Amino acid sequence: MTWIVLLFLVLGVVFNIMGNLGVLVFPDVYTRLQASSTCGTTAVFSVFIASMLITGLSVMTAKILVITLFFLVSSPVAAHIVARYAWNKDMVVWRKFHD
Repeated sequence: MTWIVLLFLVLGVVFNIMGNLGVLVFPDVYTRLQASSTCGTTAVFSVFIASMLITGLSVMTAKILVITLFFLVSSPVAAHIVARYAWNKDMVVWRKFHD
């Protein structure tokens, strides 16, 4: 069980680092938002699954599950709000031009 928990924690760290690198590397707000929200969500879910495995079947597991469900609903909504604001402010999408 300890190895499975460590695997999920390492996955959380890897996804978090990949999301942060995506924010630094990608050219425009839309691709950065996609990298940060996707990798951030998978990182948080990995840590929550590891936490549920550590606590076993208890009241704490139910609380973590409720937090996970709330995060599942709120994270895409927040990313959509940021993308909609960027679109309404006429932020251009990066396109590679060919000569």
